Amino acid sequence: MRAWKAVWPLTIALVAGGATARVADRVRLPFSVGERLSYKVNANGVGGHGTMSVDGPVDVRGREAYHLRFDVKAGVGPIKGKNVTESWLDPDRMAALRFRASERRPFSKHDEQVELYPEERRWETEHGKSGESPTDAPLDELSFIYFVRSLALDTDSTYTFDRYYDPQRNPTTVRVISRDALSTAAGEFRTVLVEMRVRDPEHYKGEGRLRFYLSDDACRIPVRIESAMPNVGLVTFSLESYEHPSASCTAERQ
Repeated sequence: MRAWKAVWPLTIALVAGGATARVADRVRLPFSVGERLSYKVNANGVGGHGTMSVDGPVDVRGREAYHLRFDVKAGVGPIKGKNVTESWLDPDRMAALRFRASERRPFSKHDEQVELYPEERRWETEHGKSGESPTDAPLDELSFIYFVRSLALDTDSTYTFDRYYDPQRNPTTVRVISRDALSTAAGEFRTVLVEMRVRDPEHYKGEGRLRFYLSDDACRIPVRIESAMPNVGLVTFSLESYEHPSASCTAERQ
C-alpha cells in the first residue's frame, strides 16, 4: 500500500527538464504549508487510515523545501501494517531534494532513503547505490502526486513526463479522463478524474496505474485515490476531512 513508489482527442506532450514542465511561481501552487488531508483506507476489505501533509519550510543542503509526508496504517486486529513516505520538495523549481520510505508489515520491513541533486542530475541512496537523473527537476513517487496537482488538467488531455529521478521508472503518463461529482465523508465535490501510469516493477510487476479524483478548483485536493496492486487488490483512499490554508477551495458542495 505504498503511496508510491509516491496521472484524452487533444494531446499535450511535455518533456521533463523543460521550462514548460515546471511551476516556478510558488503562489500559483495548489498546496502550501499547513495542508492536512485525512483519508479512510480500504485495501481489499481491510480498513485503515491515511494522512497527507505539507510542513516546513525546512533547510535541505541550503535550499528551502516543503516537507511532504504520507502516512498509512491498515490491518485487522493485531495484524497491522504501516507505511510512511516522505519527500522534501523545492517548491520554486518543483524538484525533489530528498526521498524517504519506510514499510512495516508483519514479518517484514523495508527502508529507503535517497538524496537527489537536481543541478548535478544525479541521485544516491544511503546504501551507496547511485545513478544519473534525466532532468534537473527530478521527482519521486510522492512529490509526483503534488506535481500532478499543479498541472492545468484540461479536458481530454494527455501529458507525458520523464521526471522520475530514476530513468528506469520513466516515462510517466498523465491522462485527464472526466469531470463529475463525488461524495465522501468530507462532503460532495466537483472533481476531475486523472489517471497516472508509471513504471514500477517492484510494486506493480511492470506498469502501475493510479487514479486521482481531484477537486475541480484551485486547490486540486485528492478527494479519492485508487490503485490496483498485485497480491493486494484495489486500494482506495477516500477523503474524510481536510485543512487547507487557502480560501480558494471552492469545489465542495454544501
